[in-house]
Amino acid sequence: MVFNLTHYPYPSGRRVVMGCRHAAATSQPLATLAGMEMFWAGGNAVDAAVAMAIALTVVEPTSNGIGSDAFALVWDGQLHGLNASGKSGQNFNAPAELSVMPHLGWMPVTVPGAVSAWRSLSKKWGKLPFEQLFQPAIRYARDGFPVSPETARAWQSAAAMYVPQQERVFQAFRETFFRGDRAPKAGEVWGSATHAATLQDIAQTGGDSFYKGHLAQQIIDFAAATGGFLTLDDLAQHQPQWVDPIATTYRDLTVWEIPPNGQGIAALMGLNILSGVDLARYPRDSAESFHWQIEAMKLAFADAHEHVSDPDWMKVSTAQLLDMSHAEKQRNRIGEHAIATPTAFPRGGTVYLAAADGDLMVSFIQSNYEGFGSGVLVPGTGIALQNRGLGFALQPGHPNQAAPLKRPFHTIIPGFLTQGQTPLGPFGVMGGHMQPQGHLQMAVNLADYGMNPQAALDAPRWQVTQGKTVLLEQTVPRATALALADRGHDVRVMAESRSFGKGQMILRQDGVLVAASEPRADGMAIAG
Repeated sequence: MVFNLTHYPYPSGRRVVMGCRHAAATSQPLATLAGMEMFWAGGNAVDAAVAMAIALTVVEPTSNGIGSDAFALVWDGQLHGLNASGKSGQNFNAPAELSVMPHLGWMPVTVPGAVSAWRSLSKKWGKLPFEQLFQPAIRYARDGFPVSPETARAWQSAAAMYVPQQERVFQAFRETFFRGDRAPKAGEVWGSATHAATLQDIAQTGGDSFYKGHLAQQIIDFAAATGGFLTLDDLAQHQPQWVDPIATTYRDLTVWEIPPNGQGIAALMGLNILSGVDLARYPRDSAESFHWQIEAMKLAFADAHEHVSDPDWMKVSTAQLLDMSHAEKQRNRIGEHAIATPTAFPRGGTVYLAAADGDLMVSFIQSNYEGFGSGVLVPGTGIALQNRGLGFALQPGHPNQAAPLKRPFHTIIPGFLTQGQTPLGPFGVMGGHMQPQGHLQMAVNLADYGMNPQAALDAPRWQVTQGKTVLLEQTVPRATALALADRGHDVRVMAESRSFGKGQMILRQDGVLVAASEPRADGMAIAG
């Protein structure tokens, strides 16, 4: 594909960043600089990506941590997928009377997989010593760093949920992240010596301490003392899985995702539905274009939430869900008026990053899920545990029903684009169930409207939530919002853009790496 590097239809104050040797992009400038440190030290894109992921556990703790899960797509001449999500514990037990999975405490905690992702990626492709990848993050945690504005806003917003928690299981978390029962302000210097020490331990042991050694014992001792389900065997048995990525071709783009238990398949199903619609005949910001995309996404979500689970438990195959005859049937259901989504979606807390050099391209995502996660932090370690178990269903007989030794439905999805056999590059949009919606909108922006990476990220977004409700950014034209309302959509124009995700993208065009970072976050893209 060819995109116009000089066309900026949605000015955000940012311009496309270009380079020939390497590029990095994250949602936090200090994390991007951690990746560039690895490039400057002679490392490759995998070294940079892992260093950025580790740094983000320090500088954007509102969305991820050492106790996160992670997924990755890596191009080295072909595309490889890594699923580093963890299973529920062997002693996990969701009470029969439970109607809603609790957001906080041990119940939604599954085995954290991020550390295993860092280790696996570094072992397979890294040029630099594993320990070296931790140096920027350890420095930020030990010496402190100024909290960036969007992270500070998320931190302060989370205080209402976490500060009131007085039980023993939440004490270390409160003392670490809400000192004096408050969140740090933008520009305030924050650090965590225990976080630094734990990262040093993980670095020196190649991650073994986290799953089989000293840190694992601390995790399990705290679980035993406070009602947790995890055991030493649960941690020791964890292994990330190398998986075959799944894809669909939309116009002249092939869009790649991680297969279930992730929701990337929802983006692909939505694009399959749209493949039979000539969106380009409608203006990009028109009600017609938005309506088709919104309705396609609703139908894709309906399928995903009915069928997607740990693949060992799925009753309908990925191939069946991506079959084009199924997409045609779904497309024929779309009319002039809005249909309702089958479920409400929780919010998510996630970081996405991209890195590329002459040989490797990396799409990486890690997450604690709902905000900071479970509110469980292992004392003396800085390890804040995710609450990915929120992705389980409680409906009896559902393929995603909560059960022991099972991976839940995951929202986090790294994306990748190719054109034929030619790699274009990594992309992603964070934010719970906004993620496949963001992926679909990025593909449409690139393929149907010829946008460059920065313009594609800048463009106004929509988001499906519950029933017929659709959220619109303030930058969506008023006429479009009114026309969508006339079609039966329950339109909500949002004053803030945080609900619409935070994305990064690096695409190669004519040998040049074109890097872009989300205007809705504090992020930064650098290329050289």
